[in-house]
Amino acid sequence: MINTSAEPRPLLGVFWMFVTGLCFVAVTALVKYLGDDMPAAQSAFLRYLLGLVFLLPMLSSLRAVRFTRENLTFFGLRGFLHALGVVLWFYAMTQISLAEVTAMNYLSPIYITLGAALFLGEKLALRRIIAVIMAFMGALIILRPGLREISPGHIAMIGTAILFAASYLMAKRMSGQVNASVVVGMLSITVTICLAPFAAAVWTPPTATQIFWLFWVAAFATAGHFAMTLAFAAAPVTITQPVTFLQLVWAVALGALLFGEAVDAFVVLGGLVIMASVVFISWREAVLRKQARREAPTP
Repeated sequence: MINTSAEPRPLLGVFWMFVTGLCFVAVTALVKYLGDDMPAAQSAFLRYLLGLVFLLPMLSSLRAVRFTRENLTFFGLRGFLHALGVVLWFYAMTQISLAEVTAMNYLSPIYITLGAALFLGEKLALRRIIAVIMAFMGALIILRPGLREISPGHIAMIGTAILFAASYLMAKRMSGQVNASVVVGMLSITVTICLAPFAAAVWTPPTATQIFWLFWVAAFATAGHFAMTLAFAAAPVTITQPVTFLQLVWAVALGALLFGEAVDAFVVLGGLVIMASVVFISWREAVLRKQARREAPTP
C-alpha cells in the first residue's frame, strides 16, 4: 500500500512523473504506429480486454466489496463515458499529429476544474477563471479556427478531454466510498464491457502483430497510471505537474523522427499556454489546502 502520509520526496515524485510521461508517450506512439488499419472502437476494446490481465492482483479487493445498486449504476455510467472518450482518442490518433493529441489532452484538468465548480460545488475564484480562459486561448492557438481547417480529429480530442474529465470527477466522488484499487479495477471492467458492442459493430479479424502491439499499449498504460500514483504519493501536484510538459516535447520529437510530422510552433505554443494554466491551477489548489489546514481548529 502506498503511504501518502509520509514526508514529501520531491525528487522521487519528479522521477515517477518522468516515468509516467515516458509510458504515456509510448502508448500514443504505439497507437499511432498501428494507424487506422483496425477500427478505433475495436482497437480500444482489445487494448482494455488485453489489459484485464493486469487486474489479477486486484481480484481479492474486488471480491471483498459489497456493491450497492447505486454504486454499480455509477460505475457503469462512468465506464460508458470513459469508453466513448477512449474511442474518440483512438480515432484522433489516426487523424492528427502526436503533438496535437498530447497538447489538447492537457485540456482535461481545465474541464475538471469547471466540472468541480458546476457539479461538486467547489469555488471558482477569479484567478482560476483567468487560468481557465488562458487555457482555452491555448486551445485556440492550436486549432487556429478560420486560419486552417479543423479536422474531425481535433473535434474528437475536444470530446475526449471532456469525457475524461467527467470520468475523473466521477472517480473523485467514488473514491470516498470504496478503495482506490476498486475504482481502477471497475473502470477497466466496465470500459471493456461498454466497448464490446462498438467493437462488434466494426469487427475485423486482428492480426497477431496487432494483438502483440495492443498488449504493449495496455502494459504501458497500466504502468503509466501506476507510476503516476507513486508520483502523487511522493510529492505535491505542484511539483509533479510541470514534469508532464515533457510529454509534449517527446511527442513532438517522436512525431518528427518516427512519423515524419512537421513541428508546428503553434501547437507547441498552445500546449505551453494550456500547461501553464494547469500548473497555476494546481499551485492555487495547493495554497488553498495549506491555508485550510492552518485555519482548521485544533482538537
